[in-house]
Amino acid sequence: ALETGVEIVKKDVIGYLRDSGAIPSNIKITISGASDQLQATRESLTSNYVIALIIIYLLLVAIFTHWGYPLLIMTTIPLGVAGGILGLWLMNLIGGWLPFIGFQAISQSFDMITMLGFLILMGTVVNNPILIVHQAMTNVRRAGMNARDAVRDAVETRIRPITMSTLTTICGLSPLVFLPGEGTELYRGVGIIVLFGLLGTAIVTLTYLPALTLFFLGRGQRESTKQVLDDIADETWG
Repeated sequence: ALETGVEIVKKDVIGYLRDSGAIPSNIKITISGASDQLQATRESLTSNYVIALIIIYLLLVAIFTHWGYPLLIMTTIPLGVAGGILGLWLMNLIGGWLPFIGFQAISQSFDMITMLGFLILMGTVVNNPILIVHQAMTNVRRAGMNARDAVRDAVETRIRPITMSTLTTICGLSPLVFLPGEGTELYRGVGIIVLFGLLGTAIVTLTYLPALTLFFLGRGQRESTKQVLDDIADETWG
């Protein structure tokens, strides 16, 4: 990748020439051309992350007509990103052992294309949590369930589609991530981030998210019940 090549030139070539005295210390060397564009792309990518988060949140607010519940869903984004980073680390760790058993080594750097994987991941990890939170809210509002039963029913109802969608995505990305071939090295980083990020999010969606949803739904029901009792008391004693 271009980014890896630029780093090699900076460290191995320019660094060696400076250490050997071939380049005096008072001379500044700047790598231009595609390298400048690479740095500009890196800086713009950071702002794109923020814009993507804002757009995702506003869309969720429009879907749920609520400002708070979309935040429940968006808590899965950093956990999905953590899963992607962990997957990249595991791939490099295990990939370094492959030559000992006769396979080609796999090494994936944290380059620009790999960073694009996080941008893709941010828009996909929220899909499964939307199913859980929306179903739980529907159970409470329309079926009149208590918070615990609403969340339990949401998980039982949505676990099958969540599992199916996650497995199909993982199977589709597996050849890009695990099978060596011409061209796969360029986009393997994106595949690793998305695959392991979605896998981690699926686990979080069925464990952490229901507990968090139960907490906030239960809190909302308690506040609603207290408000109703206060209104009844005011009407009775007023």
